[in-house]
Amino acid sequence: MRVIILTGDELRHRYVRSILASDHRFEVIACICEGLEKSLTVRTEANPDASQMERMHVVARDQSENDFFGRRKFDADTAIIRIRKGAINDDATVRQILDMNPDLLICYGSSLIRSELLEAYKGRFLNVHLGLSPYYRGSGTNVWPMINKELHMVGATFMHMEEGIDTGEIIHQIRASVVLGDGPHAIGNRLITDMANVYADIIASFHTLSHPLQPTSNGRLYREADWGEAAVRSLYASFCEGVIEAHLNVGSQRNWPPLVENVGFLQS
Repeated sequence: MRVIILTGDELRHRYVRSILASDHRFEVIACICEGLEKSLTVRTEANPDASQMERMHVVARDQSENDFFGRRKFDADTAIIRIRKGAINDDATVRQILDMNPDLLICYGSSLIRSELLEAYKGRFLNVHLGLSPYYRGSGTNVWPMINKELHMVGATFMHMEEGIDTGEIIHQIRASVVLGDGPHAIGNRLITDMANVYADIIASFHTLSHPLQPTSNGRLYREADWGEAAVRSLYASFCEGVIEAHLNVGSQRNWPPLVENVGFLQS
């Protein structure tokens, strides 16, 4: 299969696209990469009201990404097409994608898709959402479970792309792995490494994917405006108060919501 990846250009995006592009079970013919203009780092640095705690959180986040992903060599054999943030829906970008005529579109971390690509690639457009839908919805869907001391609700959701925000049919889900001594960024970045490998398997298994039963929870909704100094302090307080130890000590007594598992993917 010939695949085009729609993604961002931060280090974690570069890592994931490099994992996918190096997989020999399908061919990545191009990566459309949006710029960093609206990244958390850029937004925080440009915000005069951002607290010192928020700024330190962003520095720690960037350092952790560099620790996890910084040594990998990127983009050796893949056509990289860089565009400004939001330009994924521009007519010129859409036409360029359609002209390349890929078999699948693969999304991770791009702007919300609102173009004719949704209809042209209906059923052939995959997305991964860092968070467990529909239990946590909106913004920061893996940060808020940490704040709420629900590490079992940190994970990734693979789904079919539709017009809404993370509303497509769920294909498969994974939970983040957690080890003693983790901080929030280590959990998130280890999840990304796991997600990249599972994503590659799902893409390679596209033609055998099943249609699993979908969860019905309304979940919790968080907005970008909910994030600020108080949320940052609550995040780190959770770790100081032993959220890792509590999570690891649950053991066989856990009563966690079941994740979506794809039989077609698991048997491939």
